Amino acid sequence: MKRLEKMLLLINTLRYLKAKQIYYRAYYTLRKKICKMAGVIPSLAVKAEGKPPNLTEGISPPASFRNGTFTFLNLSRNFENGIDWNFPDYGKLWTYNLTYFDFLMQEGLDRESGLALMDDFINKMPKIRDGLEPFPISLRGINWIKFISRHGIRSEKIDASLRAQYAILEKNLEYHLLGNHLLENGFSLLFGGCYFDDKTLLRKANKILSEQLEEQILEDGAHFELSPMYHQIMLYRILDCINLLTHNDCDRENLLPLLRNKASLMLGWLQNITFSDGSVPLMNDSAEGIAPESEALFAYARRLGVQPRCLPLGDSGYRTLKNRRYEAVVDVGRIGPDYIPGHAHADTFSFELHAGGKPLVVDTGTSTYETGGRRTLERGTAAHNTVEVNRCDQSEVWGGFRVARRAGVHGLKEENGCIEAWHDGYLKKFGARHKRAFIGQKERFTVVDTVEGPSGLRCVARLHLHPDTAVHLEGGTVMCGESVIRFKGGSPTLASYEYAPAFNSRREGIVIEVPFEKYLKTEIIP
Repeated sequence: MKRLEKMLLLINTLRYLKAKQIYYRAYYTLRKKICKMAGVIPSLAVKAEGKPPNLTEGISPPASFRNGTFTFLNLSRNFENGIDWNFPDYGKLWTYNLTYFDFLMQEGLDRESGLALMDDFINKMPKIRDGLEPFPISLRGINWIKFISRHGIRSEKIDASLRAQYAILEKNLEYHLLGNHLLENGFSLLFGGCYFDDKTLLRKANKILSEQLEEQILEDGAHFELSPMYHQIMLYRILDCINLLTHNDCDRENLLPLLRNKASLMLGWLQNITFSDGSVPLMNDSAEGIAPESEALFAYARRLGVQPRCLPLGDSGYRTLKNRRYEAVVDVGRIGPDYIPGHAHADTFSFELHAGGKPLVVDTGTSTYETGGRRTLERGTAAHNTVEVNRCDQSEVWGGFRVARRAGVHGLKEENGCIEAWHDGYLKKFGARHKRAFIGQKERFTVVDTVEGPSGLRCVARLHLHPDTAVHLEGGTVMCGESVIRFKGGSPTLASYEYAPAFNSRREGIVIEVPFEKYLKTEIIP
């Protein structure tokens, strides 16, 4: 990338940030340098006494630790000579997962094995790096306290280490990132405050959660980063906090009504966009096997007495068109919050469609967070079921989690089973406006694309088909198992792509590519 282009991308990225993010990023960077020069090292043991909270049955995560082998993100590692909590070979997200300690709550992990893992981590803390960042501290704190509760553990060593970790978290709350990171900090501070009966932790938790839940949960119930996966994760945390406050006397009056209200809204939104097979769209950064599945969340909520409140889909930008033949989830909204679009993709007007209860048109998915060609490809417009103009992305996704100029949606209209809007992602670049209409009819699902602009634009619409779909091209018609896809205004061709339903998991599938000039009509007949 040329230096000027990189500079423009950076400028168009930074201009969306909040002043608080810039301030805290500068403050934390400067403080770290000063502490390093002064030789200041945070204490890794603070004398304190915790009390195991009362908790009812939650959600058990998939087993990620068996016979000495850790498996995260579909990558496994056995540490024969002792656990390396800094293990870097599989990328930072894998190392993060190793230090989250989710495995403490998996079915079948006994008290002694869990204590041994915690003890090993505590003994090696002076040399641990990524695991002492605020995000993994937040998740680990919740998991340790839940494990302590399950087994009624009393340990001075664990309490001293856990309180020291919360002291580190308190001083490094992720105001430079905001979004789901700051919410995770708040959830964990609530658990830590209840466990240690610490009014300071509870006060900070209350402030963060009260402010951030109001901002981050949209009016229709969606989490504002617009990733179904992160929505499930945030809902899971809220349900855990409801569990904590319902069964323990700690800050119940202030937060519990808010948590129940937001959980009810989030359950309703999730119910709206969950397909009949229990899966959710893999839009934006979403992958299978990371968050609890929708049905597990619904069951957990029922045990806590929280019922879904289903409102019409609105400011999240997601919409559904469903009947007995097909289920479609379409995206006619913004890519995400302006100041934290790190989990956004350049996928405006993309959609997923299930026919006969099975996935037919799918999102490419997310297989990695590591910066590089694959990450760039999966975030790009060509990896989604929408229209690409002149081989460019609608929104300028770059780096691992950055977005510069981004597409804005205009003229949204919804009536009689038709959803229509246009976006300006190509307006400044090429003077082009992409307009798309989704039409849900009893016998078919129709997509109408119109690109208004100068002549000579190279427009390509794509439909990524699930790898299990049998595909056959007959003239201008594509036979997809029992479904038929027809096009008016362009001639389809078939190409291969890699479907990535989970991290580090890819399968070859077929993508239909349809070049066109100004107008294209796509009919999917399930």
